[in-house]
Formats: sequence, C-alpha cells, structure tokens
Amino acid sequence: MTYWSDGRATPRLRKIAVRRRLVRINLVAACAFVVGGSLFATGAFLAEQGEVLVTVNTTYLVGGFFFSLGAYASVLLVVNAAQLPPGGEPSSSDAMRWWGRRPGQRDWRGAVVLFVGTLLFAVSLIAAFAEGLTPRQSDGWIWLPDMLGCICFLVSGHLAMLEVGGGRVAVRVHVLTWWVVAVNQLGSVLFLLAGLAAFVRPATAAEVNTGIVNWGTFAGAVCFAIGGLIQSVDRPTPTRMVEQSHEHTGPA
Repeated sequence: MTYWSDGRATPRLRKIAVRRRLVRINLVAACAFVVGGSLFATGAFLAEQGEVLVTVNTTYLVGGFFFSLGAYASVLLVVNAAQLPPGGEPSSSDAMRWWGRRPGQRDWRGAVVLFVGTLLFAVSLIAAFAEGLTPRQSDGWIWLPDMLGCICFLVSGHLAMLEVGGGRVAVRVHVLTWWVVAVNQLGSVLFLLAGLAAFVRPATAAEVNTGIVNWGTFAGAVCFAIGGLIQSVDRPTPTRMVEQSHEHTGPA
C-alpha cells in the first residue's frame, strides 16, 4: 500500500479508504434506526399509558430526527459506494461524498424516498405540538403528512425488496440484508395501519382507534429497531453494493 510520487493514493489505498467509509456510514445508519425506533416505541408506550402529551410528542420528535439521520446515511451509503465501479479503477478522489444523484439505481431511489418519508413525518411531528386544532386542521397538518410518510416508507421498502431480490420480491433468508429489508418493511406496514387509525373523525373529534395507533406505532418502531440491530452486524463492501446496483438497475 503505497502512494504515487505526486502524493496521490494508489488505487488499493483508495479502495481501502472507501471500504472503511462504507462500514462507518452503515454503522451510523444502523445506530440511528435503532435509536429512532426505540424512541418511537417509547413514545407510543407512553401515549398508551396516558403520559403528558408534550412528553410523548417530544419523544416522537427526537426519534424522528434519528430516523431522518438513518435515512440520510442510507443515501450516503449508495452515493459513496459508487466511487468504485465494478471491474474498473476507483475514483481519483476518495473524499467523502455528502450527496449525489443516481436516479438510475434502484437502491438510490429507495433511500431518497425513505429520506423524504422521514421529512414528511417531521412535519407531522412538529404540527402535533400545536394546540386548539380543529379535526380538519389536525387531519391536514398531522394525519396527512404522516400518511404520506408511511406511503414513502412502503415504496422505499418495496424498492429495497426488489434490490435484494434481484429485480423481484423474493425470500432470501440466507442473505443478511434481506432480513434488514424484510423486518423494516413489516414495520412500515404497521406504521401505515397506525396512521390509518389516527384519522380524526369530524363528528367525534377523536381518532378512529387510539389503541391501534399506539400499539401499531410501537410494533412498527420495534421492527425498525430490530432491523437496525441486524444492519449493524452487516458489513457492506464497495464491490457487493456497486455490483448489486448495476445488476439490478432498471424499472421497478
């Protein structure tokens, strides 16, 4: 492992630098989902126990921040993996990339949709602090962004299932990444059910079913925390990630 005479790192050193960076980014994403999922589960449990609303909302809001962090790290994982094209030389620069557009890759689209979903959740979580909202206002500022976020999570999970399944939804229990995707997708379904039950009916000014809201959110959040734990022991490599991206690129 040497440098060229002009001080530039050799291709081997650049590969090592990118590989280490991907492991770190993956760990950040995994830990963020573990923390975010744990806080969401805590918030749902507190809500079910009748805890003060501001405490519940604050717990959710902090958890939402970690969800956004994990989703953004997922985008960085794809963008930085692209520095090593399959069968080619590594990028001339091994610097950290903080953003990039790769719309032709399914994994990039899935990560971006997930990130957008977390931002929609953020709108809902912030709006939840408002007081004196009418049922229509509550549904418009809290329920609607929450539902759109749930849909983004489901779409992202579907794209991830296609990615890990080689272009189709398949069961691959021997692949660690499949377990991460499958558990998270289950969590997304549970979030959607909780979101549907959170609709505030104008006639009663009450949610459709508070129990489903709280326990659906709790179970969905636990799924994401478990998915993060599994992801933390996964070790992404540039070769694996980039080859999958190119192999499975195409219409979803």
